[in-house]
Amino acid sequence: MTDLRTITLVAALLVVGARLAVAADEATPRPVDGLITKPSTHPVDVTLDRLEASLKAHGFIIFTRLDHAAAAASVGLKMPRETVLVFGNPRLGTPNFLKYPTLAIDLPIKALVWEDAGGRVWLSYNSQKYLYDQAYSRHGAPIDSDMLNRVEGLFAAITNEAAN
Repeated sequence: MTDLRTITLVAALLVVGARLAVAADEATPRPVDGLITKPSTHPVDVTLDRLEASLKAHGFIIFTRLDHAAAAASVGLKMPRETVLVFGNPRLGTPNFLKYPTLAIDLPIKALVWEDAGGRVWLSYNSQKYLYDQAYSRHGAPIDSDMLNRVEGLFAAITNEAAN
């Protein structure tokens, strides 16, 4: 009888463990090439406000917020919160746009604050390496490795400040 209880207990633990593993996988967004995604400890609006304040404090201007959930609601569709914040620094961007006008189709920079189906809030943005490799090279603009590394570190700090 002890062997049957032991087997039943082990089987139950395996099932619970598998369910927890699936739940953990569902709680983590699927990796996307070049995209940095981190959890936020705040609701969507608070995360957006904190992100905007941190960006402004570091010399960026906010061009707009694109509220995809509000757009969906305007045509009778429902989706979790999902807002893109579009921002940039004209002192840095304008010289590149003057030399490489078509670069403006891929810039300014964007960050996405979104809520998953389970109610968790996430902050996502393109890594600077990905942006440089994809957008800058696409338009023939040279890649400044020192600038890439400085901006990557700055965005990590800004988004950590917003999300934590």
